[in-house]
Amino acid sequence: MARARYEPDESPQARLSDGSIARIVRSRFVPGWELDVDGTPQSHVDLDDPTHLHFEYVARMGAVIDLLRMPGQALTAVHLGAGAMTIPRYVEATRPGSRQQVVELEASLVHLVKEHLPLPRGAAIRTRVGDARETLGRLPAGLAGAVDLLVSDVYAGSQTPAHLTSVEFYTAAARLLAPDGVLLVNVADGAGLAFARRQVATVRAVLEHVVVLAEVQTLKGRRFGNLVVAASPAPLPTPWLPRLMAAGPHPAKVAHGAELDEFTRGARTATDADATASPRPAASVFER
Repeated sequence: MARARYEPDESPQARLSDGSIARIVRSRFVPGWELDVDGTPQSHVDLDDPTHLHFEYVARMGAVIDLLRMPGQALTAVHLGAGAMTIPRYVEATRPGSRQQVVELEASLVHLVKEHLPLPRGAAIRTRVGDARETLGRLPAGLAGAVDLLVSDVYAGSQTPAHLTSVEFYTAAARLLAPDGVLLVNVADGAGLAFARRQVATVRAVLEHVVVLAEVQTLKGRRFGNLVVAASPAPLPTPWLPRLMAAGPHPAKVAHGAELDEFTRGARTATDADATASPRPAASVFER
């Protein structure tokens, strides 16, 4: 049975442009709050501990971020898709002084989150309202070639829009990266992983050095889940792989090299002409 996630009349909420309802609800099983859009959990935030990354794929992103630059060194970061700004909060907590830009399509969502889950006082987190792809071209010129961390985690409801999955999109995004900057992409897929395989092939067509982090059964295509694609123009340091495995969450898998060659075998690069949105998960995915 699906759990009762909220009492609708009691939860802070906002109507989004597509008619869906975003709500902030207290997490039932761990400290903190969740952003929920029409029954789909989008983000978890623990205001008392921004380093608490509850969702597994977000924790995997955090593990990559921990390995960027020197520990505690401030980063220049761009986040496509705001959610409840879990990762920007994590970067601010672990990398004080970081300069961050967050792009979100829904102004009402940004207002809801900032009002009820306020950002850390003094954090250099700039929020821009607009389509993620269109806004790439309107970011400050000084960011081109200077971004240490670029996160693409954009969802309309439970799906990533098609225009944010193509080689043209990733090419535009990659122009922001510093020579050793890292792109992180959240890819959700189910049995067979046809969409994920194509996404990894598309990212590899733009950035040479790629690893994929996921739960073991998800990477085998046996269950719906999230895969984190980490990519860079520069080689990812060799010590990263065992450290990412050790960081979990467990059971963890980090695929790279020949394993990704096999993973993407036969997968076509997605272009603007034929890109598709990510698959819609079954309602049972969010049942407890």
